[in-house]
Amino acid sequence: MKKKVLALLLSVAMVMSLAACGGQSNTGSGNEQNSNAGNNSAATPSASGNAEKILSVQVGPDPETIDPALNSAVDGANMILHSYECLLAVAEDGTLQPAQAESWETSADGLTWTFHLRDGLKWSDGSDLTANDFVYSWKRVCDPIVAAPYAETVLSMVEGYEAAIEGNLDALQVKATDDKTLVVTLNAPCSFFGSLAAFPTLSPVQQATVEKNGDAWAIAADTYICNGPFYISEWVPGSYILMSKNPYYWNADAIKLDGIKFNLIEDANAAYSAYQTGEVLMIKDVPTEEIPSLQSNSEFYVDPIIGTYYINLNITRDIFKDAKVRKALSLAIDREYVAGTLMQGTYSAAPNFMGPGWIDTDGTEFMDNANGGKPYIDVTDHEGNLAKAKELLAEAGYPDGAGFPAITYTTNDAGYHKVVAEYLQQAWGELGIDLSVNIVEWASFTPLRRAQDYDVARNGWVGDYSDPSNMLDLLYSSNGNNDGKFSNPDYDAAMDISRTTLDKAERSKALHQAEDILMEEAGCIPVAYYNDFYMMSNKITGAWHSAYGFWYFMYADITE
Repeated sequence: MKKKVLALLLSVAMVMSLAACGGQSNTGSGNEQNSNAGNNSAATPSASGNAEKILSVQVGPDPETIDPALNSAVDGANMILHSYECLLAVAEDGTLQPAQAESWETSADGLTWTFHLRDGLKWSDGSDLTANDFVYSWKRVCDPIVAAPYAETVLSMVEGYEAAIEGNLDALQVKATDDKTLVVTLNAPCSFFGSLAAFPTLSPVQQATVEKNGDAWAIAADTYICNGPFYISEWVPGSYILMSKNPYYWNADAIKLDGIKFNLIEDANAAYSAYQTGEVLMIKDVPTEEIPSLQSNSEFYVDPIIGTYYINLNITRDIFKDAKVRKALSLAIDREYVAGTLMQGTYSAAPNFMGPGWIDTDGTEFMDNANGGKPYIDVTDHEGNLAKAKELLAEAGYPDGAGFPAITYTTNDAGYHKVVAEYLQQAWGELGIDLSVNIVEWASFTPLRRAQDYDVARNGWVGDYSDPSNMLDLLYSSNGNNDGKFSNPDYDAAMDISRTTLDKAERSKALHQAEDILMEEAGCIPVAYYNDFYMMSNKITGAWHSAYGFWYFMYADITE
């Protein structure tokens, strides 16, 4: 488990500032039933009457999906990580380690990756798991009918990908040479392919179960066949998902917990109440108004993660097709005020799209090498930025907002989302723009955004691995997670070079060129860099939190 790494120097003045901007943050959807009162997190009676060791946690509300191929959210991935296991896994120190594959090697030219599976791998129903299950699952990610949002990110470097996404799945060069050997042929060397082999999207799923049950296989406990350390034994939508220890998991002897209860709580106040009563021992969502009183609490953590809180402009809307409009909206935001005051210092102001933690091809911080070493936006000069924003809006034909249509900002209500939305009403109001706020429940928010059923929407990304392509790929024209539909041929061309060149310096140049274009065109609006702030009981041992926003409870224990 990571130690608390950031000191929060918060004051009553910050809280007063928050209230003055019109908001009480984290006013959730009112899902009060999610508190699951009466369940003892450390010892839940089993049907046999023996006490079981069940760890009760809250990492988010009802996930949109926990189908590995379809999930693109951190909360869903947290659940998938405990029920599925990929070929490789990420250790606490960030290194790759064997998982379903006990070993692997790469050819001298970097194009062929060979994974050797462990003996005796099983699904949670006791049936055999073989290399062919990975072949099926990876091809399924490419299936245009499935429409996996991560397909391009995780498999575009595999030979045959382009044909596979057109429907010829057998073109994908992922082969099982026998039950224990998986051979993957790439179209160009990919130094971080090992990280992709550890990413939840490329978990194996059981073909017979998927084909028999269709989309319904991933929404019920009895059909959610998996291969990880835990399996779903109970699922009450809107309340909890109970995962029990998987006796068929290859490393089951090392699992100390009998189960993990994922409480599906959307309201942070309800989550905090459940934490205070001991009903849950870890909560991801902490009410922001409680943060000043928690700064000295040994169970309150603020951990840095690699990711950016940003705003999508729906570029399919005519009003946002002009880059001058998009840049004006971006420059009108006082990022230091948002991060330092509204977000109470738990986030950091974002002058670039790519923030701390992303690693350049020479091993240095990507951010340090961006834009000639200077920030794209001077977050210390809000007055100057606002004046430029007004100039740009006038040049676009909307002086002082005249003629600019009323627009709507859509967000879910968790963390600081609502108070940021209310601040944007004020900030863009200074440009003469009328902004209304649409608060929606989490379960419907991401589908709405993916369908471009919005004008402006909150968005964010936490890295899956530290290579900058992981975030920059989001704005590639055809990427399934490009919710704003930014499309720029020069941007795509730069990303294409980054995918194929063998020259590290050329690759770095291409990646930086892509960010240059993104920031100049304001393809999205970066606001702040993420940190995870959460409560975790000292009773939990052996758990840890990663820079990618995941909690690992697989080998955790509960002490009294």
